[in-house]
Amino acid sequence: TFLLKMSIYRNAVWFVKGLQEYTKSGYEAAAKHFAPADLDVNLSGRSFMITGCNSGIGKATAQEIANRGGTIHMVCRNKGRAEAAKDEIVERSKNQNVHVHIVDMSNAKQVWEFAQNFLQSNAVHVLINNAGCMVNQRELTEEGLEKNFATNTLGTYILTTALISALKKVEDPRVVTVSSGGMLTQKLNVDDLQFEKGTFDGTMAYAQNKRQQVILTDRWASQHKEIHFSSMHPGWADTPAVQTSMPSFHAKMQSKLRTEAMGADTSVWLAVSAAAAKQPSGLFFQDRKAVATHLPLASTRCTPQEEEKLLAALEEFALKFKPQ
Repeated sequence: TFLLKMSIYRNAVWFVKGLQEYTKSGYEAAAKHFAPADLDVNLSGRSFMITGCNSGIGKATAQEIANRGGTIHMVCRNKGRAEAAKDEIVERSKNQNVHVHIVDMSNAKQVWEFAQNFLQSNAVHVLINNAGCMVNQRELTEEGLEKNFATNTLGTYILTTALISALKKVEDPRVVTVSSGGMLTQKLNVDDLQFEKGTFDGTMAYAQNKRQQVILTDRWASQHKEIHFSSMHPGWADTPAVQTSMPSFHAKMQSKLRTEAMGADTSVWLAVSAAAAKQPSGLFFQDRKAVATHLPLASTRCTPQEEEKLLAALEEFALKFKPQ
């Protein structure tokens, strides 16, 4: 019952915080303190890999970077939707340097193969881990992994790991991971990474994966000092993913939700601004500010041993699917 009470407490505190900060009005209040000049940058000659960007926050992020002259590598699963998004981004930005790569981020072997092939002929300055899914029934990938974990955590881990040595060779390398404030409701549970125990809850699985991404960002930052790592919360935005994965939340909250561009603002800021690079590496951001990764009194902290166990498990999965 203590655990149940903690979980009710965390969810309640989180929802109240969300209504205040994660909504459109929360963004508007925060934006009063933004330095608009932070995004006045010319990105020509810099290469940005963005996963899951044929719609929503990822697409809005790609658009803003393309507008500023950056070369975009869109990593998407659906060819038709990706090409349509690419055409729109090029049309609006007049920037022809937008490339589509078809990859299923839930397929570990495919992610490895893509990264290895990509690096043979391309440089990358900034990786934006934006792809994510919230599958509400427990589903396995063809490799036998639970789908949320495979996409959100393992896919992100493999792509980032595969690109680290290339990132270390360029000027001002960065990795931005789009997490979620929902992770504040979760304590890392390293003993059930594939949600095999108890009743499956997609929203909880997603939030658990988002907690894992925040831990990975912190760990990577301490392991690879040459690269600037950050994770972020876009706020509650009105995106196709929210409509399909959380229909009742979307229906109730629709008038309060952020636009896709508002949701993308901090990703863009972390990826392109000089101000972001001056922030310490490894932090979690919301509306261009580093914020706490735990709610007060919520008992969501885990031990360094649990973090080590997560990294060891991911490394083991990654090696298992690495093409020989």
